[in-house]
Amino acid sequence: MNIDTDKQKIDDILTRGVEDIFVEKDLRTALESGKQLRIKLGIDPTGPKIHIGRAAVLRKLRAFQKLGHQIVLIVGDFTAQIGDASDKTEKRPMQARARIEENMADYKNQISKILDIDKTEFVYNGDWLRPLGFQEITELAEAFTVQQMISRRNFKDRIEAGTEVSLREILYPLMQGYDSVAVKADVELGGFDQLFNLKAGRTVQKHYGQKEQNILTVQMLEGTDGRKMSTSWGNIITIVDEPFNLYGKIMSVKDELLIKYFVLATDLSLTEISDIQKDLEADVNPRDVKMKLARTLVEMYHSVGAASEAEENFIKAFQKGGVPDDLLEIIIDDKKSVVEMLISSGVIDSKTEWKRLVDAGAIKNEDSEIETEVNPEIQNRTIFKIGKKRFVRFIKE
Repeated sequence: MNIDTDKQKIDDILTRGVEDIFVEKDLRTALESGKQLRIKLGIDPTGPKIHIGRAAVLRKLRAFQKLGHQIVLIVGDFTAQIGDASDKTEKRPMQARARIEENMADYKNQISKILDIDKTEFVYNGDWLRPLGFQEITELAEAFTVQQMISRRNFKDRIEAGTEVSLREILYPLMQGYDSVAVKADVELGGFDQLFNLKAGRTVQKHYGQKEQNILTVQMLEGTDGRKMSTSWGNIITIVDEPFNLYGKIMSVKDELLIKYFVLATDLSLTEISDIQKDLEADVNPRDVKMKLARTLVEMYHSVGAASEAEENFIKAFQKGGVPDDLLEIIIDDKKSVVEMLISSGVIDSKTEWKRLVDAGAIKNEDSEIETEVNPEIQNRTIFKIGKKRFVRFIKE
């Protein structure tokens, strides 16, 4: 064991892209002890694709995994139906079981782009939450008071605004906390907006006589519109976006977010990122920095060749005014609307995103005319330019 190298890796885990640690001294001591820890992350499959904001937490898990710790990935097949209210200003609807299963279908394959799946414990919280009877749920609920729940910031804000808060939403932190008991977590990771739920894990573990987990929260990554990256808002960049789409979405990221993207979404060292920041401060064109970021991410999730091709086509399309040769072609399905074909092809993530783009005048045809219809008519070889960076062509088989 190289003590100095491991210490540096521990320092990186506890600092890079980290928002908060609870309790930092305990976590550092545990990491330096050399004991294998059980590191927990819960993922609710509310969408079929993992975006790079969520991938930032998975990448932090990978750092723990490389130090020899046991990663426990909990797929929230049960809690996703309930819905986490962490960042919601109104009641979140329950998700249908069939939709959850559809979203879960490719999760393991996507996660394998980041984690060593063979060394990852992969479990589903429905296995222990569904069997709970009323007696067990009552015992679990005894770990909290009503005052604790309604003092939660977004619940408090909604109550003061006269907006409904359902008992179902209040039960969510109990369930996430019980997950920590079920897997005997030593550490739980999550986004900063998850802090209330993560601390609930400590409360529930203490209630059941377990040692309380430490908590590490990762900074939240903003999406293409500057808000928190969220599947619900349609502002996401996913790790399975096609190379040209991935490259183009990165090129639309706000200049002020570039360094944060390098820190949270890439493997570049902090020294390299510091040099990039100095370049930006020295008036290097942010476009050139974005191209480096876009190329880096396409290489990570696809290949060096795919990154070169995506960059070449981007330059051809946007610096020379043309349409890329390898634009995405979508086979026309007469049973689906244009927006449904775009969603199933991975170009956009929701009908809400499409409507937002149309309303913003961000959809143009091959003649550079703005498309105003939410469900436009198409013919064989119809081309749409979506936003500033994406092109699609509809073709008949």
